[in-house]
Parts: sequence; C-alpha cells; structure tokens
Amino acid sequence: MARAVVIGGGVGGLSAGVALLRRGWDVTVLERAPAIEPVGSGLAIAANALKALDALELGDRVRALAHAEGPLVLRRADGRLLTGTTEEAADSAYGDSVVVMLRATLLDILAEALAAAGGPGCLRLDATVTEVDAERGVVRTAAGDLEADLVVAADGIHSLTRRALFPGHPDPVYAGVTVWRALVPLEDVRLGDPSRVPRSESWGRGAVFGIQLLAGDVVYLYATDVAPPGGAAADEREELLRRFGGWHEPIPALLRAADPARIIRGDIYSHTTPLPAYHRGKVALVGDAAHAMTPNLGQGACQAIEDAVVLGHLADPSRPGGGLAAYSAARTERTTRIVRRSMTLCRMSRLRNPVAVWLRDSAVAAVGRLSPDLMLRSMDEVLRWRPPAETVPSRGLRDGR
Repeated sequence: MARAVVIGGGVGGLSAGVALLRRGWDVTVLERAPAIEPVGSGLAIAANALKALDALELGDRVRALAHAEGPLVLRRADGRLLTGTTEEAADSAYGDSVVVMLRATLLDILAEALAAAGGPGCLRLDATVTEVDAERGVVRTAAGDLEADLVVAADGIHSLTRRALFPGHPDPVYAGVTVWRALVPLEDVRLGDPSRVPRSESWGRGAVFGIQLLAGDVVYLYATDVAPPGGAAADEREELLRRFGGWHEPIPALLRAADPARIIRGDIYSHTTPLPAYHRGKVALVGDAAHAMTPNLGQGACQAIEDAVVLGHLADPSRPGGGLAAYSAARTERTTRIVRRSMTLCRMSRLRNPVAVWLRDSAVAAVGRLSPDLMLRSMDEVLRWRPPAETVPSRGLRDGR
C-alpha cells in the first residue's frame, strides 16, 4: 500500500489525510502541537468547499452542525446599506449557500473522520518535523525518520517545507492590515431579539467589521484595520472600541460584551508572488503553505479543502511523478487568481482617503442598485467549482444506503 505522510493537523492537513485514506493510501498525519486544541474562532464554508466536503462524505454533517446564513448585507460605518444578497439566491445559483461554524468544530469532524478511516494512530501529536527530503520522500522528526511515497506539506503560512523546496522564493508579505477575532454569547449582548444581530460586513476608512451568528446563539466578530505589523494592546477590547466604538449598532454593544482575554489578534499575510508549482519531488503543498491569502473572500480554508480533494484524486505513486504535476496544474492558476482577487478587495478595504472611500462606497451602492445580485455574480467563478467527478459518492452512499 502506498504511504503518505502529512505535515500539519489543520484544516488542509486533516482534509488531505481523509482524502488520501479514501483513495486507499496508508496515511500518517503529523501535528507538532500536543493536542488539537479548541482554539480559533468562526469559519465560513462556502458552496465550493461544501461540495469538496461532499466528496469526503462530510458535507451533510457540516451542514447539520453549522449555522446556515441568512441575508448578507454590506454597510458603511454609519450603518447605511451599500448592497446585499440572500441565502436563497446563493442556494439557487450554486446549490448551497454559506454555512458558518467554529473552526474547532470542523477540525473535530475531520479528525474523527481520519480516525474512523485510518485508526487512532493515524494522527500523531507532539510530532515536530525537522527536515524533509523531497526527492526520497523522507520526513525527519525527533522521534525518527518516516519514509513515504507522498509527503503533503500543510504546515501553514510560514511553511518551513515550502522554504526548503523553493529556497529564495519570496515569502508571503504583510497585507497592511491587522485582524481581530472574537466569539460573544448572544445572551451577553443584551439586545434581545437575535434578528438584531444581522449577518453583515461594514466598511469604513481603512477598516472592516464583520458579524456572523453561529449555531448555539454565539456571535462571531471579526475586524480589520490598517496597523503596523506585530502590534499588541494591553486591552484589545479597548483597542477595538477605540477604533470601532463610533460605528453603527450593534457593533459597540457586541464589543462591550466581548471578553478581552479571548480576543485573538493577528497580522494578515498574502502570497503576492505565486509559487511556480505546488510540488517538488515527492512533496505536495496544500493550503496556506502553497497560497496564503487575505480573508476578504472567505476562501482560505475553502481552498485548502479543495486542494485536499484534488490531491487525493490525482496523487498516484504508479504514475510518473506521482501525479503531482497534474495536481500543480489543476490548482496553481485557480488559487493564484483567488489570492489576487482577495488582495484587491483588501486594498479597497484599507482605503483611508475620504474622497477615495466616498467614491468606493458610492460605486458599490450604485452597482448594487442596478444589479441586486452583484455580490453573488462577483463570486461566480469561485463558487461554481466542483470536485473531480470520480471523488463524489453517489447520493445513495451519502445517505448511508
């Protein structure tokens, strides 16, 4: 049986492990952390990623445990509506809308699927990789070497494997904005009716504030603003209130209800110089290790799941090059376009000149009035993606028959 070693136990690595197990590989996933901790925040899973999860027979479970989105509106900082769309419109166009869930919940689903298919020893925790020999397929760890027919590098935005495979290639660069994320129980907000916490994204001068309602009446908040990299505040809630406290409700109320100790702050990076390929020797790169992108399109995790499904379909040790050249060909052009589109939106969102902001908002509102489905149509190429036909189980299999 062909053997695969996956470096990284995040969304991309666990998805790749499940995809390869389904195609008959012997899989070992190495995660450097001592446990898969319930850290992180909310995660949007769009129609394209739901179809990829269907190929892993996990799509329906994700839909059942996630919160299905309602209308999405884009507003100005003062609350004035710019444009919007609805869940029904997305479902009609793409067969799915967007579901939002805790990142930890998705990781649990993927880890359970990995253990069910490969056994409890399939995932090795506290396993730090020190070196990868791409030509021989050897992964070196403190506990010893592992030999593999395929090595999947899912070791994140600062991937050491990527740097070893493509020495001298530019790393992802700071996108100019910092992101804050938080989870707030709706009962702590004291707004009463949950409908008063709409799914929305609001744009101001250089800043964005997003609101998503998760299952269990938990509100997921995210905010970005122009800031030097590496910054930190003594009290991140006070920092957010300083930046967003004058924006429309319920933004100030949600921030006042947030626990300062549980606000996550981080800088956003993007792979502005695309890699020439997503493989070298016996190693394939997936997710942020291959194509780190800003969160403006909500596609970072979605593209990692797509990578995993396509890699599982194409990787074949009996083929010259193991099918990895075909994987690179299938993924580089698509993901490069998405990285660039996401970065374009990031640049638009960080505009600070009042005239430029007014022109941006006026243009979005005008086009939205002329074409109410603007938000959907702008994502058409991204959301219409479908996994390779051979990876999708029949409806009877998905239903357990």
